[in-house]
Amino acid sequence: MIEPVVLEHDCELVDVEQARDRGQGLLRITVDSPLGDGRVPIERCVAISREVETLLDAADAVAGAYRLEVSSPGLDRLLGREKDFIAAVGARVKLRTRRPIEGRRRFTGRLTGVEAGPVATLQVEIDGTAFDIRLDDVEKANTVYEFSSADFGRASAEGERAKRTERHAGQSKGQPRKNAGRGKKPSSAERAGRAR
Repeated sequence: MIEPVVLEHDCELVDVEQARDRGQGLLRITVDSPLGDGRVPIERCVAISREVETLLDAADAVAGAYRLEVSSPGLDRLLGREKDFIAAVGARVKLRTRRPIEGRRRFTGRLTGVEAGPVATLQVEIDGTAFDIRLDDVEKANTVYEFSSADFGRASAEGERAKRTERHAGQSKGQPRKNAGRGKKPSSAERAGRAR
């Protein structure tokens, strides 16, 4: 019911999650562009949300009151499809498995490869130890965004540029500069006015 609507809007369905939030139902839908780059305009998410909500309400598919959220993957991209994992090779990932693997269900490490096939397998390296995890054993997965100095450098450079533009714009709008008028000789009209 949801996927055809998403496809009509030239997007792909990544994940549908049902949860409870403050005693109310929550239906969270994650969509992506066909390129898998996370660039889905907010207007498209809103349009998908409206259509899905209308369909769900008409079919009475969700019991009780619920909140619907439609969004695209963020910095910590949700990984669900095999192609999502292939695109994320080389990135840090966080995984939760359906069953324990070597005594654990939570893994955070570098995704070093994806072995495609009838049963896709993920290769994840954690502190120098390699783990092979079957894709169908993964309950939830997302990338872990790694901030770099370039992220902070770009932000501070943009902030400084905005401040300079603001200062320049303020001066060009006729706002008085500091100490404006000091040491300025009075005009002949001002001198004539004082003499009266």
